[in-house]
Amino acid sequence: MSDDEADPELLELLRKSLGLGGSFQKGPAETRVLESAEHVYDNSIDVALDSQGTRAAAHTIWNLMQQRGYCTKTWSSHELHPKTKDENAVNFIFTMDLLNFSFWSDKGAMDRFCVLYKGIRWTGYWSLVAALQRALDEGIPITSSDFWQNETECTEGVLRKVFRSATGEGIPLFAERLACLREAGQVLYEKFDCSFLNCLTDADGSAAALVNLLAENFPCFRDEIRFAGKTVKFYKRAQILVADIWACFEGETYGAFYDIDKITMFADYRIPQMLHTLGCLRYSPPLEHHIRQLKPIEKGHRWETQLRGCSIWCVELLKQEILRKHPETQVNAILIDFFLYDFMQERQAAGEEEIPHHRTRSIWY
Repeated sequence: MSDDEADPELLELLRKSLGLGGSFQKGPAETRVLESAEHVYDNSIDVALDSQGTRAAAHTIWNLMQQRGYCTKTWSSHELHPKTKDENAVNFIFTMDLLNFSFWSDKGAMDRFCVLYKGIRWTGYWSLVAALQRALDEGIPITSSDFWQNETECTEGVLRKVFRSATGEGIPLFAERLACLREAGQVLYEKFDCSFLNCLTDADGSAAALVNLLAENFPCFRDEIRFAGKTVKFYKRAQILVADIWACFEGETYGAFYDIDKITMFADYRIPQMLHTLGCLRYSPPLEHHIRQLKPIEKGHRWETQLRGCSIWCVELLKQEILRKHPETQVNAILIDFFLYDFMQERQAAGEEEIPHHRTRSIWY
């Protein structure tokens, strides 16, 4: 479809708004993220999948996951993740994934943004989790939506204290994180009686419905872009929010989603890096040169969209290959993503990065 053709999704919305097309039967919720990823893959010219490399990687990933006993319990085993299985844990995860974006730095390990918590210096994603835990220890109600809305108590100064760094570099996109908290607090107040738990109730046990609810009601979760004549949906933070709740509660109580396998990999900057390292993804020479030179890629650039979309599609193929070879195994895109992220972090810590991650500043990831 060319850029001049009408988007079928927009046409369908228009037909529904005008009452055309007969009665509408509501079916199971679909996020359309996987469909979007396939569209990006089909139209990608700078990122390609290596089928042989993907099959080999599936074998490697499955073996390593088996050796490590990788499962939902792995999530809760980290010392910074919530240990309780209650409403407080849900609110912590919601806050965490509201702000779960853009932690990379061009500075060295000793100079980049980090959070000192219980005698340990935390960087990357873990710096956010540590900052939230530290704030709660200090009596700051950082996981309360009432607090986010109270501009007298939740001031810029207080939030700078929450995210204070042990180095001279502050947390990236501070103003955007503050805006996300304010926006989410307002949406919860206006639509969900000030409680994220009501979002879970409205989703009625559907992971896909919860992702859609977040994207429709919270602009800061609406991770969409136009590519090759179509609006594509990645919904990275909305999906990882659902996945984190599922993992924290091990698929029970608040984490019981009957369609959890509809959640895809979370399109960020670490997983494409790992997929390239494993030989699953191949980049065009201009893109690979750009990444290796540590040059930034503008948010919304076709390269960024291809990296994200092809990574989602690649993890889907990895999952299918693992299930084809081992139909008895319990694996989904969430567990593969969690594993690849942890594995890439280990390689980085060991100085074994074969290619840098791409550099895009964005609230989406």
